[in-house]
Amino acid sequence: MTAARAPRRKQAPPTGPLITVDVGNTDTVVGSFLGADLDQSWRISSQRSTTDEVRLMLEQMLRTGAAGSPSVLCSVVPSATRAWAEALRELTGRDPLEVSARTSPIRLDVTEPDSVGPDRIANALAGKLLHGSPCIVIDLGTATTFDCISKQGAFVGGAISPGLMTSADELFRRAARLSTIELRKPEKAVARTTAENLRVGMLWGYAGLVDALVRRMRNELGGRPKVVATGGLARLVAPECETVDLVDDGLTLKGLRLYWEASR
Repeated sequence: MTAARAPRRKQAPPTGPLITVDVGNTDTVVGSFLGADLDQSWRISSQRSTTDEVRLMLEQMLRTGAAGSPSVLCSVVPSATRAWAEALRELTGRDPLEVSARTSPIRLDVTEPDSVGPDRIANALAGKLLHGSPCIVIDLGTATTFDCISKQGAFVGGAISPGLMTSADELFRRAARLSTIELRKPEKAVARTTAENLRVGMLWGYAGLVDALVRRMRNELGGRPKVVATGGLARLVAPECETVDLVDDGLTLKGLRLYWEASR
């Protein structure tokens, strides 16, 4: 099923950099594009919640000013969406373009297109246009999302699982004798200390689960889809996976830029 598209609104010519904002449950990533190039990016906590707080942060990041600049907003945190939208409007003097299934430039060939998260739309669009079809995008954040793009270039679904740190936090919460540890690559699979046992299970165990799911998805998609990892934990987890072809740190922000380009 394909999401119905609303008429495109004509975008005014940009007078400054394109500002892209990806609001996640744990982190928010802000990017500034000059043309197709990601000029600067910042990863901040998503805890700020008022329009004034958000606007002040943006002013500090965008020191050259943002008046007249276009902006794209992608938010999976409904309670934070309004504050970011209002702050962007106050800072730029323009309404931000909000990512939604209703105006998706990529076909959403799923049963419930309106339920597809805006971050997944951005990832799928960037995966398709920058890395080709078929493609699997793995976003390693608070949750781990697997976004599948078919040979025909449509988003056809995927999977959502608890993120690595989300799973670890739950383990620490339930096992009172375990304390939080620094997460890094283990030395050996057969660990000799409790901390190293945890590292093996958390990182290599998690990477094995990612690989197993990707192999199943490849079989269903057909061919050999390129597998692209992104998100805050991509640099840690992806090197330990056998199925990941490359890491693209700024994939979601690039998808927001492509979304804006498609709306013009």
